[in-house]
Amino acid sequence: MNRRLSNTTKTVGLFALMWAILLALGAAISAGTNDSLWLWIFAGMGVISTFVTYWNSATLALKQMNAYPVTREAAPGLYAIVEDLTSRAGMPMPSIWIAPTQNPNAFATGRNPQNAAVCCTEGILQVLDERELRGVLGHELMHVYNRDILTSSVAAAMAGLITSLAQWALLFGGRDRDRGAGFPAIIAALAAPMIASIVQLGISRSREYDADEDGALLTNDPVGLAMALNKIDNLGRQAPMERTPDRESASAMMIANPFRGKDMTKLFSTHPPMEDRIARLHAMQEEMNQQ
Repeated sequence: MNRRLSNTTKTVGLFALMWAILLALGAAISAGTNDSLWLWIFAGMGVISTFVTYWNSATLALKQMNAYPVTREAAPGLYAIVEDLTSRAGMPMPSIWIAPTQNPNAFATGRNPQNAAVCCTEGILQVLDERELRGVLGHELMHVYNRDILTSSVAAAMAGLITSLAQWALLFGGRDRDRGAGFPAIIAALAAPMIASIVQLGISRSREYDADEDGALLTNDPVGLAMALNKIDNLGRQAPMERTPDRESASAMMIANPFRGKDMTKLFSTHPPMEDRIARLHAMQEEMNQQ
């Protein structure tokens, strides 16, 4: 579909922009210091950090949310929905977890479908009906099937590397001022971290749109997910999640922003505006009805 192609193209373009920022910053530092050794050291650290985060993504996220595993006997309805959706997708069954918070939310994580985990909060299981929960779980499973954990891990690592290089540039980039090379390094160092963060958030929002659309195709029910998002948005304001460093790290993977302490603009939000997501899903349903 055109929306799907647009989102994918946007993600590729944002990654290309992040690479351009990284290369420009590296070139500025090299010019300012006449030494590129530290660039390779930072790059190596970034690769190692990305691999560790990606490989342990399921364990880290579940631990951050204090989630506990549930058996089929403890959550038969939840198991039945996930089994049906994974069967439709031709994928293996993930482990199922519940997070002890009343904020209505959910996320899926894992480096691949064979090592995936689906987690629902206690709050979302209390407020969504079966149709709505099915839409949410379809969305979350598609994050795993689309390899979004890898995408987000790489984006976060690149943004972190750019920030580290920027700090290095501020400390040492201006060493060769008599040649005029230090000033560009300092300018790049000041601008690069903010731009990288905005690009990283743009990638996250694009992947949310993709998961909405792909999840709706998996369930064949865009309106079911739209209803769930509307309910999550409204009820989530009444039961916002308490902010902690661990929960902030996990929040980007959730189907909706769990924090309501401050208004977030489109530019600095990990999630697209809820009204836009709901409108897209209703438009998708209309297209499906006309086919």
